[in-house]
Amino acid sequence: AFLNDLSIQPELLPPLVLAYIGDAVFELYVRLRLIPEVHKVQKLHKHATNWVNAGSQSKLLKRIEPVLNDEERQIVKRGRNAKSKVPRNTDMIEYRYSTGFEALIGHLYLSGQAERLIELFTLIGPIE
Repeated sequence: AFLNDLSIQPELLPPLVLAYIGDAVFELYVRLRLIPEVHKVQKLHKHATNWVNAGSQSKLLKRIEPVLNDEERQIVKRGRNAKSKVPRNTDMIEYRYSTGFEALIGHLYLSGQAERLIELFTLIGPIE
């Protein structure tokens, strides 16, 4: 994976650090998927924020959950259970699930599992 020659061991990182990386990876994925469809930055941002938010990510996790293996489920659970401050305008349960989703994405990215990331992103479906 891009920049993953930094000798980072994802299994040793706290779940919120995995989520931090996963958030960035997922946002980049969404932005890249939108570029062929949308060419104005304001519209790109508006469309991207429809996908990169707690509510949407919570739904996406539920969509891919049936195909996750035991290790991936454990990573999601660690992310969901991580103690963090929930933003004011966000549902706590959605926020916890979105953190689990981001932790999984971060772990897969940092562990070099690009094929699995692509597989899960494909299951998510088209980004519009």
